[in-house]
Amino acid sequence: MSSPMLTRVTFALCLICFALLPSLNADDSIRQWEVTEIRLTADTLPDVPIDASLSAEFTHESGRVFQVPGFYDGNNEYCIRFTAPDSGKWTYKTRSDISSLTGQTGTLDVQPARDHRRGGIELDPDHPRQFQYQDGKRYYPIAFECDWLFALDAENADGIPKSSRLIDMIADNGFNQVVMNVFAYDVNWKKDDQLIDKYEYGSPDVYPFAGHNESPDHSQINIEYFQRLDRVIEYLDEKGIAAHLMVYVWNKNVNWPEANGDADNRYFDYVVRRYQAYPNLIWDISKEALGYGHNDVNYIHGRIERLRNLDAYQRLITVHDYSYCRRFADKIDFVSVQLWQSELHHVMREVCKNIPGKPILNIEHGGYERGPYVVFNGNYTSPEVCLERSYQCVFAGTFPTHYWQGAAWNVVIDDLNDLTPDQRPRLEYYRHLETLVKKFDIGNLIAGDVRSNAGFSLHNDKGLILYYVPKECDFLGLRLPKGLQGETMSLQWFNPFDGTFSETSEQTITRWPAVEVPEGDGFRVLILRHPS
Repeated sequence: MSSPMLTRVTFALCLICFALLPSLNADDSIRQWEVTEIRLTADTLPDVPIDASLSAEFTHESGRVFQVPGFYDGNNEYCIRFTAPDSGKWTYKTRSDISSLTGQTGTLDVQPARDHRRGGIELDPDHPRQFQYQDGKRYYPIAFECDWLFALDAENADGIPKSSRLIDMIADNGFNQVVMNVFAYDVNWKKDDQLIDKYEYGSPDVYPFAGHNESPDHSQINIEYFQRLDRVIEYLDEKGIAAHLMVYVWNKNVNWPEANGDADNRYFDYVVRRYQAYPNLIWDISKEALGYGHNDVNYIHGRIERLRNLDAYQRLITVHDYSYCRRFADKIDFVSVQLWQSELHHVMREVCKNIPGKPILNIEHGGYERGPYVVFNGNYTSPEVCLERSYQCVFAGTFPTHYWQGAAWNVVIDDLNDLTPDQRPRLEYYRHLETLVKKFDIGNLIAGDVRSNAGFSLHNDKGLILYYVPKECDFLGLRLPKGLQGETMSLQWFNPFDGTFSETSEQTITRWPAVEVPEGDGFRVLILRHPS
């Protein structure tokens, strides 16, 4: 599938004659932060085509140089994916141990980025707990786990109707990151007796290697599998959603090759070569990386080093394992934790203290919103409690990930119209969270200071304070900066369940200021402004 965000420049190579195939028209112009493919056809192939070396050196008119690896894409065709970090003129020259592929040169005239394109996700150099896009705009992750997203259309050669429908739903509800596996096979727990085949994606008939999960041939890569996975990564990119790609998973019955053997390295390198150019890509070495006895920290160390050496774009890297991140924070770009404790805000603040200077994503906070089928209950299944826990991550200065049991693991329901209203997830809650995040630039607020006698706060140290007010509170005592007694503060309430803001009211600041909490069944957010 050719995406509007992906441009292909194709060369047909035959002996020593090289012809540029169709010229680009205005609609196909190469743009900054969009993937361009340079495709090369080899006259002869080595015994193991995937193992052939191929790269291109891209040089910008400013002198900036990128060394980008290529990969084999079947039918004697190799591909180099390039995403220009800058507009302007780029020249390139290929290198390969296949003689017909080496020494090819070309020029790319890269136009400025389209208005909605932000570039890749990187660390914010001025706010070490935060992310930004390459254009400098804030990236505030609100993640959604969908491990089996790869499987929905993996057997459909013609398109990705199920995947795109589910991704549209995710995007429409405020999520901007999907946590997904390159591949998973099946779960270990008992499946719901009422589960119907339409929603069951466990034990798929697809496999990233030759053969099948039950009878694999690890010596070969299943290129068609990855060609179809491309469509999903591309569509996520079009929708502005980060693909948080977990290269491995150890507890989903995947028949992996021997760790660190030739087949394992070939698979790992192929994934990195194939997907590194996508600006929405975030790397995760493995789900629950040190669990289940598959490997040790040295293996994870080696995978990270191998990835950094091969990824020309230096996309962000994390490891889905808190124990690894805590011990080896210097090796990862941001922290992924899996913490379920009831006092979640306090726990997440402790993580911040233990690992300074890194963004922190709670990739599993123990909340698994219930669906029409029981898949994995965790500790919390109420959509309202799951939302509370996400907000406690936010108010701790960290980031949340949401699970819905109808899309997180082997059970995937791509069309909510299939469900009755009472079966549908309350994903709109996260659209409201997105509203709050953007309205107050929450990523730029300070967490951890005590500004009330209950709940939690975020503030900008310039007169704006946001309070998370627990549902148990009838009154909230405020702890404001000294010297404000007699001044006027403005108060506004945000309902996280319907996304509404109250009218703004004013109140004189007394020696012991307090506010009455509106009636309601859930927690609320108070927006307070005082003279700075």
